[in-house]
Amino acid sequence: MSDTPGWHGTTILGVRKNGKVVVAGDGQVSLGNTVIKGNARKVRRLGKGDVVGGFAGATADAMTLFERLEAKLEQYPGQLTRACVELAKDWRTDRYLRRLEAMMIVADASVTLVLTGTGDVLEPEHGVVGIGSGGNYALAAARALIDTDFDAEEVARRAMKIAAEICVFTNENVVVETI
Repeated sequence: MSDTPGWHGTTILGVRKNGKVVVAGDGQVSLGNTVIKGNARKVRRLGKGDVVGGFAGATADAMTLFERLEAKLEQYPGQLTRACVELAKDWRTDRYLRRLEAMMIVADASVTLVLTGTGDVLEPEHGVVGIGSGGNYALAAARALIDTDFDAEEVARRAMKIAAEICVFTNENVVVETI
């Protein structure tokens, strides 16, 4: 086991409700017990702007995966699931990509998916998914809020606030992208 402290500090949440999908991410990046940055942008639009994604894990690795996903989206326009499956295949079989340490939530108007380095392309139940160090806290909060009168963005913002109050590796500097 390494004596070097690990990078922590990501909470990414996807919420799908009433025809809208939101991907939200906090801005904290920590090294061990030290906050390195509080306003990182871990959520962004992909492709022609019709896909949103958020990442947990090593930033350079996630940026590489976003670039690869954008290439797959160009190859398979309007087919997010197929683009993600093709990326997952590459991620598992390519020597370079296999070493990347990240997870992603990606969504378009019709589907929300989680991608992992083990080749998983998962569609969450209940229209809610969370990844990262505070992902389970945000997921639990969003699941509790999903049946309220709040819209998708309000569910995401409130769930992220709850996660930030519980997880020391999550802050309240939240970026939200909505489709």
